Amino acid sequence: MAIGAQNAHVLRMGVWRRHVGVTVAACIAVDIVLIAAGVAGMGALIQSSPLLLGAARWGGAAFLVWYGLRSWASLLRTSTLEVRDDGVQADWRRALVTILALSLLNPHVYLDTLVLLGSLGGQYAQADRPSFAVGAMTASLLWFTALGYGASRLSAWLRQPLVWKGIEALTGAVMLALAAGLAGQGHI
Repeated sequence: MAIGAQNAHVLRMGVWRRHVGVTVAACIAVDIVLIAAGVAGMGALIQSSPLLLGAARWGGAAFLVWYGLRSWASLLRTSTLEVRDDGVQADWRRALVTILALSLLNPHVYLDTLVLLGSLGGQYAQADRPSFAVGAMTASLLWFTALGYGASRLSAWLRQPLVWKGIEALTGAVMLALAAGLAGQGHI
C-alpha cells in the first residue's frame, strides 16, 4: 500500500480526529465499487485500449509527480508541523467531498483497482472471481480502517513535527518512485 494523496488525507483526518468514520467509509466504498468493476471486466476493457491505458498511465504519473512534489514542498516551506487543520474537517460534507475528489480524481486509483486488481482477478475462473474480489475488498476495509483509526489513536505521536515531516518525506519519495515506474512501463 503506497501512501498517496488519499492515504495522506486519511492520516490527516485521523490525526485531527475529525470525520474519520466518513473518510474511511468513503474510501472503502470507492474501492469496493472500483474493485467490483475491475474484476467484472472493466480492467480488461482498459487494458485492451491503448488510448485508455495510456491516459490512465500518464495521468496517473502526472498526478503522482504533482503530489510527490507537493509533499516535499511542505518539508521545505516551514520548520513547523504541516498537518493542516485547514477547515476541510469543519464540516462532514466538505470532508466527504474532499476525500471523494482525492479518490476519484486520482488516475492512479483506477490503475490499482480497475486495471491491476481487475487483471489479477480476471486470471481466475469465472466462479472464483467473486472470492478474489471479496478478498481485495476486505483488504481495503482493513487498510483504511487501520489507517484512519490508527492515526487517531496515535495522533499525539503523529502530530510531532519530526514524525509528520518524515511521513511527508516518505510520501514524496514513494509518489515520485511510483510515477517513475509508471512512466517507464511500456505496459501495466
